[in-house]
Formats: sequence, structure tokens, C-alpha cells
Amino acid sequence: MHILPKSLFGRLVLVLLTGLVLAQLLSAFILLRDRGQVLYESIRENLIHRTGGIVRLLDSLPSLDRQQLLPLLASPELRITLSDQPISIPQTIQDSGLASKVVRDQLLKQLPQHTEIRVSLEGSVMEPQMPSMHRRHMMGDGLMSGPWAYMHGLHTMARFIHVQVQLQDGSWVSFEHGLPEHIFNWPARLLIVLAVLLVSVILLSLISVGSIIRPLRNLRQAAEGLGKDIRQLPLQETGPTEVKETAKAFNTMQNRLKNYIEDRAGILAAVSHDLKTPLTRIRLRTDLMDDEELRAKTQKDLDDMESMVSATLDFMRGTETRERSQHLDLMALLESVQGDMQEAGKHVQLKEQTIEPYNGKPLALQRCIVNLVENAVRYGGQADIRVEDSKAEVVIFIDDNGPGIPEDALEKVFEPFFRLENSRAQKTGGTGLGLGIARNIARSHGGELTLYNRARDGLCVKLNLPR
Repeated sequence: MHILPKSLFGRLVLVLLTGLVLAQLLSAFILLRDRGQVLYESIRENLIHRTGGIVRLLDSLPSLDRQQLLPLLASPELRITLSDQPISIPQTIQDSGLASKVVRDQLLKQLPQHTEIRVSLEGSVMEPQMPSMHRRHMMGDGLMSGPWAYMHGLHTMARFIHVQVQLQDGSWVSFEHGLPEHIFNWPARLLIVLAVLLVSVILLSLISVGSIIRPLRNLRQAAEGLGKDIRQLPLQETGPTEVKETAKAFNTMQNRLKNYIEDRAGILAAVSHDLKTPLTRIRLRTDLMDDEELRAKTQKDLDDMESMVSATLDFMRGTETRERSQHLDLMALLESVQGDMQEAGKHVQLKEQTIEPYNGKPLALQRCIVNLVENAVRYGGQADIRVEDSKAEVVIFIDDNGPGIPEDALEKVFEPFFRLENSRAQKTGGTGLGLGIARNIARSHGGELTLYNRARDGLCVKLNLPR
């Protein structure tokens, strides 16, 4: 199982998005953690100032009026009670001694110096359960535990702060303060800003990676098109330095190949012209011979020479046709070849079906198929043609009932002038270049031509033409 994407685009996007998401999560963690700590400090400061003010107010009132005033001073997060003796509450939060001392020292600054103050921090937000007497102050069981508390930096904070202060008349006032609900709410505005930032960076990354990968895609398409048309337009030499240099090198290679092929075509044309002239003179002289048998043999040799010269030139020009590609009906082309062969008395069958139009060179493909069908009829007695069509390619199969080809010679038959039997070559004619020419035409369309022996007698020719 492959975890990484196969394409370079996918891998770059994966690396960038992984880094961006991790960075955003880390930023959100830090922001929310600082937010929780700041809120906690603010709540504690507010509690200290409020506690000091209430103690001073209660000291100024008669004992009978204090109880009536308590409901007005309390709040959903703050519970105030009066008692004659201090209440013993255990300190259950880790490192509560230092935290309690901080609260006590700050509270003493607002009260007389000799005021007796007892501070206790009860519970931690990491505790899974909450004292039943204090659940009304909080959001509910378990909501403050786990990663959420860690993200807010609340794992070292107390759930409740208990402050007991002795009034001047010797009575005690007790303050029980719980963390308010809003401290645990998601900061919607901050999260929206982070989400918008993350989406913007992701889109920018996709666009940037796409612009970086685009020249490589153009290079791949140009490389694929080079085998089909050596005279295609050169690549645009734009982009970063490395991309420009690569495009320039590719264009230089394409230009050299084009010049080489054009020079070779010119030489072949000159050779063809120069050879035909002496052959024509020899043929004229042969007509003046008195010996009929010698004249017939000489003319036969001249016909073979001309056929070999023409076939050789056709083989060398296999990928050099200037014919332009166009949408064509392959099934109609095959029907045309079948009709021509049947008119010549050859047994050719075609399994007809509906296929999508193919973009190719009609004359070159017709010649390729004719060569393959003639080869099947010549050595197998008949040719059976069938087609398989898909979105990726068109595959043409041509079967015959001949003796087949030895496995070690299935590739050698594509070599120029290679014949399995010299005697058969003399009998059937031909130059041994037909399969080579057909493969050149197939490869000029970006396809391939392969041979394999059938399970029973006969040979199967497989022509792959990618769309």
C-alpha cells in the first residue's frame, strides 16, 4: 500500500499542507493556551479585588444586616457564606501552596495587616469528576478534562478558589469561586480567522505548486509529441532558470533531430534519383537483347532492385511523413482495406463494432494495416481482424492460420531484410521490410506493434494505438 502520492504534484502538496496544518495547529494551541491563562489571571485578579471590597463592606455593617446582603453580593460563579468558625477544606490541586500564597498576599494588600486569611485551591480542571456541590458553577462533568484543558493551559489551574477571611468581630466569611463557563467556550472569531488563513494559504500553495509543476507537464507532453511529430512547436523557454535551461536543451535536441532526419531524407531522395537513372538505362538496353531467356532474367533482377530501393526508402522514411493528423473512422478504414483485399481474391474477415474516432494519419495507418494484412494472408492463408476500444487506446488484432514464428525470431522479423526462409521469399516476393515499416508507423503514433503465437496454429499481430 502506497501512502505517498505517486505524482510530484501530490507529494509537494502533501508536504506543504502537512507543514501548514501542523503550523496552524501549533499556533492555535499557543493562542488558546495563552488565552486560557490570561483569562484565569484576570478572573483571579477580579476575585481578589471583589473579595477585598466585600470584606470591607461586611466589616462596616452590623451582623444582622450582613446575611440579608449576601444574596445581592453573590453571583452564579461566586458563593458567599457566613459562619462563626472557619471551614476546613483540603488543598487538592498540585502545587497549591505557591498559588495559595499568591492569592493571600494580593488580598492582604487590600485588607488590614493582621487580618487572618485562609486560601485553598480545590480540584483541577484535569480531574474527570467534579464535586457535586459545585457542578452548578461549571459546564458539566468531564467537559474540562482531556486535550481541551491542555490546549487552554488550564491543566495546572484550580477548579475552585476558596477564600476565608475573619471579620473584625471574629466571624468568618467564606468565598467559593468557580471558573466561569465562557472560559471553556471556543473563541469563534479567532477560530474563523485561523480557518480563513489556513484556507487562503492552502489555495495559494496549490496555485504555487501547480505553477511549478506545469513546465514539467509541458515537457512530458512535448516528449510524448516528439515521437509523433518531430516538427511540433518548440517549448516556451520561460519560468525559473532550471526550467528555462531544460526547455532550451529540449528544443536544441528537437532541432538537431529534425535537421538530422531532414538531411537523411535529402540524401535518400538523391540516392533514389541517382539509382533510378542507371536502372532505367539498363532496362532500355535489356530490351535490345536478342536472347529472350537472358533478357527475362535481367528484367526480373531489375524489378527486384527497383522494389528493394523503393522499400528501403519507405522504411527509412517510416516516421518522416509530413501527413497531418486528423480525426478518422478506424472502422471505416479497416472496412476499406478488407474490401480491397477481397476484390483481389484474398480471404479477410473483420469483426465490426462501433468505436470512437481516432486522431491519426490516415494514409500512414492504412499502409501499416495493409502491410500487416498482406503479411497474414501471404503466410497464413487468411486474416481475421478485430478491434478493442477504450478511453486510453485502440488495439487492433490481426490473426492468421499460418505456421507461426519461432519464439526467438519474434523480434528479429522487424529487422530490415530479415527472412525466415529464403526460398519462401523468392516464392512469395517482398523485401522483408513490411513489418519494419508497419512498426515505424505505429511508433510514430506513439503506439507499438508486437507479435505472439496463438495457442493454436497461427500468429497474432497486436497493434496498440494510444489516444
